[in-house]
Amino acid sequence: MNEIIIEAKNIHKSFYKQNEHKLEILKGVSLQVENKMISVIVGASGAGKSTLLHILSGLDNADEGEVKIKGTNIFSLSDDKLSKFRNKHIGFVFQFHHLLPEFDAAENVAIPLMIYGETKLNAVKRAEELLALVGLSDRLHHKPAELSGGEQQRVAVARALTNNPDIIFADEPTGNLDSVNSEALHNLFVKLRDELKVTFLIVTHNPQLVSLGDKVFEMKDGVIH
Repeated sequence: MNEIIIEAKNIHKSFYKQNEHKLEILKGVSLQVENKMISVIVGASGAGKSTLLHILSGLDNADEGEVKIKGTNIFSLSDDKLSKFRNKHIGFVFQFHHLLPEFDAAENVAIPLMIYGETKLNAVKRAEELLALVGLSDRLHHKPAELSGGEQQRVAVARALTNNPDIIFADEPTGNLDSVNSEALHNLFVKLRDELKVTFLIVTHNPQLVSLGDKVFEMKDGVIH
């Protein structure tokens, strides 16, 4: 068994509707995510998959429970320390790529590096290396509107790699892609796992992506089966 990179224990999360009706989404979720593997979370719409992913990555708080990433209890960190922890250890890929339309591909990847304090020269060099890694050497200076959906999502993956994250969280990363672009993205995830030893935790409905998972967690009725 590989090293455990994420350990979640007894995660509860509820939302309150306008009439004060309590909607319990997560009902005591516990799981362990192994390092250097592709783990996948599946389940019906509304099962709480994205909510769980946001909690595990520190983007949202749980009502109860504990999440440790590399041994650090992220719920015990202040907002500032949690933000720094995410910047150092975590990358994100969402269903919508969230690229900045006025900047080209290299600039979109370089901007987070400059925010982290890197010089523009070094940031652009690193961005170009990452875009080459995801197969976009010939698209460095294309703006998002000039890229296909699959290319835009690969830019988003390159951006997620800027801080050499220990783990990448991906929420329906192929949700807006056709089958050809979805397959290309799947192959890229496998390449990154094998070559860079990146750990992935992915929420998806895509059966092909599920089949690539080293481990599959099924969410049902607010718990992991």
